[in-house]
Amino acid sequence: MTKCRKLFTTVTGLLLSLSIVLQSGIAVRANEEDSLEQLRGGVTAILNPGISGSADIVNAKARELNLDLTAEEEQEKEIRLVMANVQNALNVRSEANEEADKVGMLYKDCGGTILERKDGWTKLQSGNIIGWASDEFLLFDEEALNLANEVGKMVATISTETLRVRMEPNTEAGIYGLLPKGEIVEVLGQDDEGWVCVDYEGSDGYVSKEFVELDFLIDAGETMDEIKARQEKEEEAKRHKNYGEYTTDIDTTMLLAALIQCEAGSECYEGQVAVGAVVMNRVRSAAYPNSIHGVIYASGQFTPAMNGKLNSVLESGRISSSCIQAAQEALSGVSNVGDLTHFRRNNGREGLVIGNHVFY
Repeated sequence: MTKCRKLFTTVTGLLLSLSIVLQSGIAVRANEEDSLEQLRGGVTAILNPGISGSADIVNAKARELNLDLTAEEEQEKEIRLVMANVQNALNVRSEANEEADKVGMLYKDCGGTILERKDGWTKLQSGNIIGWASDEFLLFDEEALNLANEVGKMVATISTETLRVRMEPNTEAGIYGLLPKGEIVEVLGQDDEGWVCVDYEGSDGYVSKEFVELDFLIDAGETMDEIKARQEKEEEAKRHKNYGEYTTDIDTTMLLAALIQCEAGSECYEGQVAVGAVVMNRVRSAAYPNSIHGVIYASGQFTPAMNGKLNSVLESGRISSSCIQAAQEALSGVSNVGDLTHFRRNNGREGLVIGNHVFY
């Protein structure tokens, strides 16, 4: 396999003056006056579930929860973020006891907002779930913030009709291409002049902060009705289990290949196989949906699935032969990332670096 170059992008800072949007995932939206350099640290603000509104993120109506940072610095601030502390899944119940009905489930790396706490149980909201979970399986305070920072992702949504993506952070620089209104791209950093660095087809592109909305995404749980609906769709989409664990038809193979094209089309072959392996590792894990379709379209996970790019590539058939081959290798059981289940543009975090991505 061809070895890829390593690219290190450092992203630092804190999330300040944000709002939380809870849908099937959690999104933290930055106020315009906040610099992205502040945002890059992840969720480090107080979640206040008492204030609600609405926002149009990822083509869906969501509930908005504002962050309250008005307390004096010397006063202790209550952190309202909670994260699941499980390897697979955690039951959320209608009442604070083990005998109560299940209203939903939180999976590994899912987060929510604390509504109430009593007797070793926490009432929380995560996506459309509102219910009680045992404190034994939850993370609070700094531990919750640290995990959210680790698994969350900052994205930018284009807010103008068409936005140029520059090769350098200035208006005289060359143009990689154009992004339409509503397009969602992963954020890598920002300079002092108001330019946001984004992932543009594997390259570092630059867009003006004036024309984007910034969001910090964390995955959320599912209600029992949502689980039932998802499982029914997965039954329609999934094929025979065999291939060492999985065999699939051409449509599902091409779906995986299209995701690889979107996420790693400009990467070397090793990087393309690695992306496919991450998807298959999730399929095999009890902490994620058990089909390729379910994993790829899980909320808040893969940016191309969120912004419609994946469907566009799949429908057009513009998928390189190397991405198709990488999908076939991943389906056959090949993994060059072990059992790792996450990747992102390399920002200096610890993990296995392949090309422009770090796997963890």
